[in-house]
Order: sequence, then structure tokens, then C-alpha cells
Amino acid sequence: MARYVDAIDLPIPVEEAFDYLADFSRTAEWDPGVVEARRLTGEEVRLGSRFRVDASFLGRRVPLEYRIEAFERPRHLIFCGGDSSLRLVDEISFVARPGGTRVTYEARLELLGLRRLADPILDLFFQRIGRLALRGLRERLAESSTEEHTPRAPKKGTARPSGRVRRTTKATPETHFDPAREGAVQ
Repeated sequence: MARYVDAIDLPIPVEEAFDYLADFSRTAEWDPGVVEARRLTGEEVRLGSRFRVDASFLGRRVPLEYRIEAFERPRHLIFCGGDSSLRLVDEISFVARPGGTRVTYEARLELLGLRRLADPILDLFFQRIGRLALRGLRERLAESSTEEHTPRAPKKGTARPSGRVRRTTKATPETHFDPAREGAVQ
């Protein structure tokens, strides 16, 4: 299983950070690996909301469906997703800090069936994908910290400046992978 954990500080209030990230239909605004994202359920984002995210992976467009499995505003979100070949869990924690919010983002990707043999190689790609996504998130929210977060298209083919990102490597009880808790996506 590939796993990426990182923490970043964002210059916006904790409630605003939570609401922005809870709407997974906005991932294309900040994640350069996402081609398109949309909400599949009603207007209000809440526990059980579903999203379709089309990711680009090794030159292929991969459609993935996600569902909010934990929604504890404004401190904790869990998205579970995947397709017939892989399972994804994105766990996001929020802590208010002076001048903004500390966001800890943990993403786990598990290949299913014989594809599991590729896990060690996949982990290398997943680390890069995670770094680029969090860098994009920081850039997106920093550029609009004084304005409302209006939807915009992702920047295609542009280099993202390096941001200050603090990498964490230890799993904590709140962020460890628990297969029983992360059951199959329905």
C-alpha cells in the first residue's frame, strides 16, 4: 500500500479550510493530477456525499468515485474511493493556529488483486503525486486568502513554486490505516 502524509499551514480560518476541502468537486482547482471533479449528490456537502474525480495517471484518465465517510466540522474528514482495481482513503485533519490552519493530509492507495505486486513502485509515484497536490493546495489557498475561493480551472503545464511543506513520517492513532474501519467502498 502506498501512503503519503504531510502537514501544511494555510492562511485561512479552520472553518473555511474545512469547507473548501470537504467539497471534493474542487480538487481540480489545486491538484494537478486531477483532470475533472464533480459532486454526484445534492448541493450540501455532508456525511455520505459522493464525488467523481477523474485523475490522470501514467497518461491515462482514471475515473474514481469518492464518498465522505467521516465529516466532523471543522476538524476531520475522511474520503474513501476507488474502482475495481484500487482503493483510496484520504484523511484530512484541521487544527486552528495563529494566522490560519494546520492541515494534515494523509492519502493511502491500495492496489487490489495481483496489482498489489506493483505496490513498491507505486509508492514512489504516490509520494510525488502527494507533494504536487499539497503544493497546489497551498498555492491555491494562499493566493486567495483575502478573497472568496472562486472556482477556477487548474493550471496545466505550469511549474508550481516550491512551498514550505513540513513532512511528517510517523502515523498517529488518529491517522493510522485501519482496514476494518476503512471497509470496501460501496
